[in-house]
Amino acid sequence: MGQLNGPQTTGRNYRDLSEADHRVRHDVNRAVPMRDGVTLLADVHRPDADGRFPALIAASPYPRQIQDLGAPAGFIEAGVTDFWVPRGYVHVIANMRGTAGSGGDFGFFDAQERRDMYDLVEWAAAQPWCDGKVGMIGISYFAMAQLEAAVERPPHLKAIFPVAVTADLYEAAVHHGLLSSSFITPFLSMVGLTSRRSDALWRGRLVDLARRILRFAPLHRRFATMNGEAAVTMMRGLLKLPHDPHPWDDLWLDVAVDHQFRDEWWDDRNLLPLLDRVDIPVYLGCDWENVPLHLPSTFTAWNALHHNANVRIGMLGRFGLTWPWESLHTEALAWFDHWLKGRDTGILDGPPIRYVLPGSGGEGAVWHTADTWPPAGTTLRPLALRADGTLADDEGAPGVRDYLTLGAGLNRAAASSIDPPTQLHWTTTPLTAPTDVVGDIELRLVASATAIDTAWLVTLQDVAPDGTCEDVTAGWLRASLRDVDEEASRDGAPVLPCRTPRAVPVGEDVEYRIPLVANARHFASGHRIRLVLTSDDQDPSTPAIMNFRHASVGTSSRNTVRSSSRLLLPVLSR
Repeated sequence: MGQLNGPQTTGRNYRDLSEADHRVRHDVNRAVPMRDGVTLLADVHRPDADGRFPALIAASPYPRQIQDLGAPAGFIEAGVTDFWVPRGYVHVIANMRGTAGSGGDFGFFDAQERRDMYDLVEWAAAQPWCDGKVGMIGISYFAMAQLEAAVERPPHLKAIFPVAVTADLYEAAVHHGLLSSSFITPFLSMVGLTSRRSDALWRGRLVDLARRILRFAPLHRRFATMNGEAAVTMMRGLLKLPHDPHPWDDLWLDVAVDHQFRDEWWDDRNLLPLLDRVDIPVYLGCDWENVPLHLPSTFTAWNALHHNANVRIGMLGRFGLTWPWESLHTEALAWFDHWLKGRDTGILDGPPIRYVLPGSGGEGAVWHTADTWPPAGTTLRPLALRADGTLADDEGAPGVRDYLTLGAGLNRAAASSIDPPTQLHWTTTPLTAPTDVVGDIELRLVASATAIDTAWLVTLQDVAPDGTCEDVTAGWLRASLRDVDEEASRDGAPVLPCRTPRAVPVGEDVEYRIPLVANARHFASGHRIRLVLTSDDQDPSTPAIMNFRHASVGTSSRNTVRSSSRLLLPVLSR
């Protein structure tokens, strides 16, 4: 394998790393028995040499046969086999039940899937090519599988590297009551479409030709600056292709229709209450742009693993986790060489949190560190949502601003000139000094609505002197799910149970605590900070990070925002 795309370390200099000394042997379609008699399929890529080696397992519902395709697609995420195996690791790429030839039915992050991950780890540890030490690797769903295994505590699992993880499925699929429809709908269709295709396709001539083309070095380098929006667009295109409705459409109905609020179905897919079982080393991380999918779980998992002294975080800047996943491989090698091979690589040197600060220029060149999250030295700066549209330290003259959200089926030929706007902006004056925002962000919104339910969709932006703006982070809340777990929220951002809806009191002011996804941003001198508020992001003119958009609540409402609302920004002292 040639040059890998993306940042490979978090700025440390490592030592005594495994060298690429081995050729690769491929054993495909290995049958892995589960305790209930179901058989999973796995491809085993191992050093072509005598002896036993530590194993790194990558498991997901995505076709294992094409994890070396080199495509810039969101399901090529198991890691680079040609990096790991020559360095003395067995790379086991397995399929979840019900996908790519594995038996049984796909359960979408359920308890059965956790038991399967335990059995997969113990199977690998018992093979003649394994020295009994097992780690797990891969991002996104592969990272989720790592936490699934870890909470089951298989004896031979020694360390994991779950970068870009989701620990609570509800947190990724439904944003505080608002269905992340532009993601979850094509995702389930894509998995359903690919899971029934056979080896004849995945190991055939067409895919092999694509592999050779995609690994052409000049083309491959271009993938280093492709973002998640491209993958979402590709998945939407797959919606028109046929797939078996079972269990994929059943699962979609579960997520979008039958379990719109947290209940036992979601509880079965929430690992956060189980993370106190995990005492093996865990390396978390994400890119700051991954706001609507995996970024939230990076910090909820960090908090849930507070008892574990061997947890580290690496937070990446723009294009830190492009596809195919090749970034942080040197970082991961230092991690696994330390925990699985006993080498003193330097991976534990320094504070446990390492992060880049987007907006500061030269992203990836300067790494910041912290011992805690939020970092020490942050103070909350409240900014008022003034009636004149300014975001400022003082409220000024009290007042309100209105905007309109309309449901479907109103049979209007066009919007009227007297309609209120569909979104509101509040913007600071140009900053006279640089401002570093690092930590948990919250909007305390005081607002009324003319409907019994509505949505609050919030985006924080960085506006440059030339007027161009960049989305930083976002927050979402279905108004009827506004209740806050005060006990759980005492030491940080509000925790929203999202279990019991309560109708909005029509026409009455309500204070909503809306958490924005934790982030880090350097707002340069001369830039402005902007807050955007709307109640429906299906219109392409509304901001949507990674182009992840939400199903509309469907109610028409005039929403009124009071100037007593406050944006709470964690500002890091300089």
